[in-house]
Amino acid sequence: MNAWLPTAPCTPEACAGHEGPAASVPHAVLRLAGAVALVLLAVLTAAPVRLLPDRPRHALVRSWSAALVASLGIRITVHGNPGAGGGRLIVANHISWLDIPLVAAVLPCRMLAKSEIGAWPVLGRLAALAGTLFIERDRIRTLPDTVATLTRALLAGDRVTVFPEGSTWCGRAQGPFRRAAFQSALDAGVPVQPIRLAYRLSGGAEPAGSLAGAPAFVGDDPLTASLWRIARARGVRAEVWLLPRIPPGRHEDRRDLAAAAQEAVHARAARPVPAARPVHTAEPVRGARPVRTAPLLPGIPTQAAGPCATDRDSAKRPAASVHHWVNSSPADASSSRTPS
Repeated sequence: MNAWLPTAPCTPEACAGHEGPAASVPHAVLRLAGAVALVLLAVLTAAPVRLLPDRPRHALVRSWSAALVASLGIRITVHGNPGAGGGRLIVANHISWLDIPLVAAVLPCRMLAKSEIGAWPVLGRLAALAGTLFIERDRIRTLPDTVATLTRALLAGDRVTVFPEGSTWCGRAQGPFRRAAFQSALDAGVPVQPIRLAYRLSGGAEPAGSLAGAPAFVGDDPLTASLWRIARARGVRAEVWLLPRIPPGRHEDRRDLAAAAQEAVHARAARPVPAARPVHTAEPVRGARPVRTAPLLPGIPTQAAGPCATDRDSAKRPAASVHHWVNSSPADASSSRTPS
């Protein structure tokens, strides 16, 4: 393992336990069977779906992603407004492999994932067909090419999601945002869309609103163990907070841009959720006038939130070089497990 790879102190034993009600074994098996059927359906239909115009293709991706999350017994609540279309860099905190279909259920996009995922059976092929951009995390010299690829995708009008923490965290703690990917937003002159993800318990022994540990995919946790743990968990809901976009030109360099996005995402994480709070009641973005939005998908509530930041600011001149874009730190003894 290279010393620069980001790591998290979270482990399955300490962070991924489920303290809520459990589903029966037959129910869990049925959930997994439904998820496998949806993945196989996606693999078989991915090629023709890619030929569709953007609007129907995005609708199908949203529906499939929401169905995959729901097949594992997880409800989705969306807070905020996705705003207008167009290229943007989406940045989110990273908890689980579930983050990928969760984001896609709200904002269909291309993902930046580690190259190892491309070699996964079935899922690797599906990721490639979905237009995933792969990064070789253990080859630091490929980073400038990866940022250039991100920039081209953003200039083409694609929405690209990255998880700048670089490793999965359990949700009770968060990692610092790595800066390299933010350079692509500066070079392309597109906004950055911060997103906050959280998995919570909606009932059972723990108070409603407590963080759920079952979805966490951390440490040396095998994918099979994570799948079974999620399938056995009951009363888990996923929350997606679409925070105000950061328009191009507001920050001159990737350091400030990454810090602003990290502050937006982690500040939302620091706000407590009272136990008596209704499951589908959202807190509006501070200082913004609430607006009503229509549900993104049937069965996925969309809560009120402030309007997205506008793109009226002019883009700043991009950096002249990409060879100093690495923000690395020595690895700890903990694992660097991350699907993306």
